[in-house]
Amino acid sequence: MKSLKASGHQLASAAAQIELLEQQAETRQRPTFRNQLESIDLFPLRPTGIDVLQINVGKMCNQVCKHCHVDAGPDRKEIMTRETMQQCIDVLAQTNIPVVDLTGGAPEMNPNFRWFVEEIKKLGRHVIVRCNLTIIVANPKYNDLPDFFRQHQIEVVSSLPFYNADKTDRQRGQGVFQDSIKALHMLNAVGYGQPDTGLVLNLVYNPAGAFMPGSQVSLEQQFKRVLLSEFGIVFNSLFAITNIPVSRYLDYLVASGNYDSYMEKLVNAFNPTAAAGVMCRNMISVGWDGQLYDCDFNQMLDLTVRVPGRHISEFDADALMQRAIIVNEHCYGCTAGAGSSCGGTTA
Repeated sequence: MKSLKASGHQLASAAAQIELLEQQAETRQRPTFRNQLESIDLFPLRPTGIDVLQINVGKMCNQVCKHCHVDAGPDRKEIMTRETMQQCIDVLAQTNIPVVDLTGGAPEMNPNFRWFVEEIKKLGRHVIVRCNLTIIVANPKYNDLPDFFRQHQIEVVSSLPFYNADKTDRQRGQGVFQDSIKALHMLNAVGYGQPDTGLVLNLVYNPAGAFMPGSQVSLEQQFKRVLLSEFGIVFNSLFAITNIPVSRYLDYLVASGNYDSYMEKLVNAFNPTAAAGVMCRNMISVGWDGQLYDCDFNQMLDLTVRVPGRHISEFDADALMQRAIIVNEHCYGCTAGAGSSCGGTTA
């Protein structure tokens, strides 16, 4: 089987990743993802609305996580410009899209991040920031982020692979757990996760290996119990998200010899209910350069939307609502078991 090798920043070209996924399906003679959708009368997959505009404001990050599908890191230079941000704001002003989901990299490292948040909030939209926690304590200029988030009523969603240092640091880097705990205390101190404040703090669990997440309900109960008893930390909800076989995580699967077995797990766990509720049906993903995608994972595979206007400056809501969503073998990750999305399980 073809192996993935790092070349500069890219572990493999998007085309090579797609080819590998397709070759595995053919070699194993298993149903393709399209076959599965056809069997439940969901192909072509169509939108149900545009409820979320998810915007990747850059790939620069203060961490280099092993499972990162963005391949983000400190040396990434791809950063959304203020001009492209303004084009996003123009689209929001002309539509009624209620939720803006800001991601990265570490989105806070974009020099125009705070201006962007303030302009979006002026339009009355709900803003989610996917904060990696350690950015809050990484540099004094970010120490006031909890207050900034509170001031603008931002929903904070943060990855915490596990409630102990060993598993967290193995996935995200030495010292990450300790810094994450510090950041969570700072968020709790300004009201995040606390009862009756309206300040929402959600955590994200990704498996630290070649397996699917367990029950989201059970994991949330465990996280809440341990984080409160051992660290005095509270939060609202836990999202259990399946690792999607693209980019850095795909490289890990191949290098560790787990690729075939992991894909078989995903295929065998295909859930029609989860397929009907995949996040690409009610969101549009915007890349750091303004290109439009059906979801964040298609963005990493360079699979732009199938409409004439594929840039935020050409945003056409009517055309996007009529499009056929692009699917491929990596989509099994979002439809296995209880399903997976940026907001956790879907079924």
